[in-house]
Amino acid sequence: MSFLDALDHHLFTIGKSDITVGTLVELVVSGFLLWLVAGRFSRWTLDKALARSHMEQGQKLAIQGLVHYTILVVGAVVILQNAGINLTAFAIVGSALGVGVGFGLQNIISNFISGLIVLLERPIEIGDRVDVGGVEGVVKEIGARRTTVVTPDRIAILVPNQKFITDNVTNFLYLERTVRLRVPFSIAADQDVRAVQSMLAEAVGGATTAAGLAAEPKPEVVITNLGAAATALELWVWYDARTWSRPEVLNRVYGVVLDALAARGVRMA
Repeated sequence: MSFLDALDHHLFTIGKSDITVGTLVELVVSGFLLWLVAGRFSRWTLDKALARSHMEQGQKLAIQGLVHYTILVVGAVVILQNAGINLTAFAIVGSALGVGVGFGLQNIISNFISGLIVLLERPIEIGDRVDVGGVEGVVKEIGARRTTVVTPDRIAILVPNQKFITDNVTNFLYLERTVRLRVPFSIAADQDVRAVQSMLAEAVGGATTAAGLAAEPKPEVVITNLGAAATALELWVWYDARTWSRPEVLNRVYGVVLDALAARGVRMA
């Protein structure tokens, strides 16, 4: 009887509902079971129900997340009602704390919703090389609140998902694997520009493998500005963005340009 009396011991009151030790134990056990059921069912949804669908992995993960949190919310409401807790009692507390909690959690909620948008619309996918906020790297994981981007230095950057919705994001692999790199440089105005264009295009074209460049389209050298003291040029080359980062390719191309100009005695401005 003492054990039953302990379970019936009154702790506090929420609205018109009396919370006892037994009620608290019931809520804890039910919450734990709900967490297990939500996790197992969401994994079953991903591994079984969606396994044979033609959806992209990102869409499957988004659906899994929606199923997981829907079960948690609905289950929490059912558990509270079965425990005899009137949910309307939380309205007063919710209205009092709503503004403060809203300001405190607005970034978390925004990142969560942004993560669902990213998974459903797929502006980026796992394996894409992106540049967001000056950070370039390969997307390794898209989570509910943040996306993991691994830089060429093998450093993992955790980027809030909101960045991929509100900021300008460069996705080097959105259309094709090969993207164009513009390499600017200037030569003295008294140099033979046409000869330099032809010479550089040939030199870079012969070093595509060593420089990590694609053989097609072929390199081009274009004039971007004419001045009294210097002529501004740009070397256009193409590279595989899935394999190389822009700084890596830029460093190799600069080496080819410097060697080619030095071999022909071309003075840079």
